[in-house]
Amino acid sequence: MRIVIAGGHGKIARLLERHLADRGDTPVGLIRNPDQAPALRAAGATPVVCDLEHADVTDLAAHLDGADAVIFAAGAGPGSGAARKDTVDRGAAALLADAATHAGVHRYLLVSSMGVDKPPSPGTDDVWAAYLLAKRAAEDDLRARDLAWTVLRPGRLTDDDPTGHVTLTRHAGSGAISRADVALVLAALLDAPHTAGATLELVAGPTPIADAVTAART
Repeated sequence: MRIVIAGGHGKIARLLERHLADRGDTPVGLIRNPDQAPALRAAGATPVVCDLEHADVTDLAAHLDGADAVIFAAGAGPGSGAARKDTVDRGAAALLADAATHAGVHRYLLVSSMGVDKPPSPGTDDVWAAYLLAKRAAEDDLRARDLAWTVLRPGRLTDDDPTGHVTLTRHAGSGAISRADVALVLAALLDAPHTAGATLELVAGPTPIADAVTAART
């Protein structure tokens, strides 16, 4: 499969790219900074420079030509302000969905976040609140589209080694999950069309990833 990943230089994305390349897929990573291209090549991915905050639908759709699926794993990142949480975490996710529709790519995986179901609590840091609101808006936008979408909400992310065992369900409860296991779950979801239309929370747990994905339902 040819998989186009927005946010191709992120930690989860590079782990995913290496896993996809190792299993024989063709990962393509969208990046804003051309200096990141060597890191993507080292992970087995084809880098494509495309600034999702300034690209138009037609240009982005051209990069999706021949893709079997797209994954939105981008984010404004640490140090960015509230405005960029909206333009990246919401706006770029919507742009990728527009481009996927334009290019005829039906499968869309969105990496979101746990905690978006409720409004930010009083006193929440303004930037964190903007992040949660942007992620929720991206989810809501995607649900309204005629795409085979799956929303994945990881818990607190760590850089631990993968365990290959998770809890993946509609309501997983609070917990942590390694970025490496998130990448493995994303790859498994690509092979699981029955998860289209599902919003799934993900934390560490006892169930092998293949079994957890098989059991996941909308």
